[in-house]
Amino acid sequence: MSITARSDSKENIFMIECKNVILRELLVTDLDDFHSLTWQPEIHECLPGWNVSKEQREDWLINYEIPENKQFLNAVARSEDIGELRIRLGIILKETGEFIGWCCSGIKDELLPPNREIMYAISKDHRGKGFTTQASQGLINYLFDSTNVKVLSAIALLNNVPSNKVIQKCGFTFQSIIEIDNESYNYYKLDKKDWTDKH
Repeated sequence: MSITARSDSKENIFMIECKNVILRELLVTDLDDFHSLTWQPEIHECLPGWNVSKEQREDWLINYEIPENKQFLNAVARSEDIGELRIRLGIILKETGEFIGWCCSGIKDELLPPNREIMYAISKDHRGKGFTTQASQGLINYLFDSTNVKVLSAIALLNNVPSNKVIQKCGFTFQSIIEIDNESYNYYKLDKKDWTDKH
């Protein structure tokens, strides 16, 4: 698994290369694809609140998500503490260059510290192919290898079998069932030591 950055449109675009997909920082040109995916019922049923208007998505993307990605990556480049900064990466299918989902990490306030979460979503057209697991493992590897993160959390709705499988395949250990906003989730943790021992 390699982490690469390449030049694109005179800018350095951060990427993590996996077997079949590439994780890359979000770009303004992702807006249409990103917005479209958030309205797939398979995604917004598991991620309520993500299916906002295109105008709202554009505002978040340009004014919050892209700038915070830059802050996160700059902190890593300077070997600084990433604190509560979030990173949000698009999942790009290598074969076609298509934007097929996203993989992110940030603080989950509803969890007890350390509470840096990893979360993801993928298009209904690309499920069951191992792409989400590849993307998640790529981001986990990057976080443990390049930042001061020592523990990661993940949650999945009890009935979201695919998401629970991805979390388990990434080596997370089940902790308990928790309630967030009247929904029950499986709550998992992954220690850096356990990850590095296996990779």
